[in-house]
This record gives sequence, C-alpha cells and structure tokens, in this order.
Amino acid sequence: MTITYYLAKEKETRIMAGHPAPRFSLIIPAYNEQGYLPALLDSVEIASANYIDCSNAIEVIVSDNYSTDRTAEIARSRGCIVVKEEKRIIAAVRNAGAAVANGEILCFLDADSLIHPNTFDVIDNAISSGKVVAGSTGVTLDRMSLGIALTYYIGMLPIILITGMDTGVVFCRRKDFIEIGGYNEEKLFAEDVDFLVRLKQLGRARKQKLARLTSVRAIASTRKFDQHGEWHYLPLLVRGLYAMFFSSKRFEKFARKYWYDDRQT
Repeated sequence: MTITYYLAKEKETRIMAGHPAPRFSLIIPAYNEQGYLPALLDSVEIASANYIDCSNAIEVIVSDNYSTDRTAEIARSRGCIVVKEEKRIIAAVRNAGAAVANGEILCFLDADSLIHPNTFDVIDNAISSGKVVAGSTGVTLDRMSLGIALTYYIGMLPIILITGMDTGVVFCRRKDFIEIGGYNEEKLFAEDVDFLVRLKQLGRARKQKLARLTSVRAIASTRKFDQHGEWHYLPLLVRGLYAMFFSSKRFEKFARKYWYDDRQT
C-alpha cells in the first residue's frame, strides 16, 4: 500500500470516530539518537507551551529506524508516538512517521536539532495566510569555524537563495503531502530537495510560494563536521550535485556509507 492510501484511510477513520485532529504533527526520523533526542524534545515542549492555540494541538512522532539504543524508550517516556521503520532510507523513515500523523500541518525535523520557541506560531501564521504552500525555517549551526562558514556561505547559501528551499523544520499541509505522494523512497539522498521541488510545483498552480521562516531558525548539529573534518562538505556537495544529474553507482555506494552506515551508534 502507498503512503497516500494509509494517510487517507487514517483520516477517514478519525473523522468517522469524531476525533478532532491536532493542528501539528512534528515528525522526527531517528536512528540511535539517545544523545540528541532529549534536548530536542525539551525545545519542543517549550515551543508547544508557547503556541498561542493550545499545547495539546501538537503531537510528536518519533519514526525509529530500528535503533539499538534507548531512542524509542526515551521517546515513549516523553509522550511521543513511536513508529518503527526497518527500511534504511531516510525518505521511508519520514513517510512512516507521516503515515501515523493526525495533524493538519506536518513538520519534519532531524533529531540532532533544536527548535525555536515560537516555531509553531510562525508556521501557523504562514500557512493560515493562504499564500504559502509549504516551507522551512532554515538553521543556525551549533558551532562555527572557517571551514564550516565557507561551506555554508559559498556552498549552501547561494543555492538556498536561488531556489527558496532550505532545511530545518520543513512543513506542509497534510493534504498536500498526500497529493504529492510524500517523500520519494527511491532517493538515498536529497529526498528533502526533491520533496520541496514538488511542493513548489504544486504551489505554483495555486499562486502559493515556498516560505523561508528565518525568524524561527532551528539549531542544527555540526556532528558530520566533527566526524569528517571542517572542510569535507565542499567536495561532497560537488559530488552530490553531479550525482543528482548523472547516475553514479560509485556515489551511491559512498552515499550509503556517509548517510546511513556512518550514523550514531
């Protein structure tokens, strides 16, 4: 069954049962994230309490990629919904979380992040304006160095400014997630870029735009730089852009090692 099928059937069941939907579902893909998850959930609690509507309008879903540490235990102890996804593809892990989500607005965020206290209010205002199809908050990195700064300002920021696509908390309406079919599980990497491209195309027909809500940037971990060095990402970015346009089995092997095998243990 497709992600669209599960989401549509769940919505139908919920409506028939008379259960009101939360406004937001925050979906956190996770693999062995016991070191990062508590701090993220602390920041989510603060943002939930600050949300002008009400705190119980936000559900948190941890999509656990069969962690071998206490990730799932921590998530459950903090009141999160936990769903398991065995497939080692990040798009599938995001889709698994979305498949059990009840919120009108779906938000996706990596586990090694922190969110801004006003995140939900600002996203709600953007969506409610009717001018925004989807978007992202962008990020502030948790530390800076010369190598990281050059990577961001030379390698990433121009692409962000040209395309309007960013990272951080990525959000869209639940019905639009269904319409475009969720994340593409054929992609090992850049699934988030592909996702926003399709949402941007959907919005163009409605005269809606992608939004960058930089007033509520998330804080992103630089752990890949800690693991691989301050300068490693610039050549990786070039290889990744090449692989997006030209099939590369060699890069696919590298991508599996970098994004999947080389994860928190």
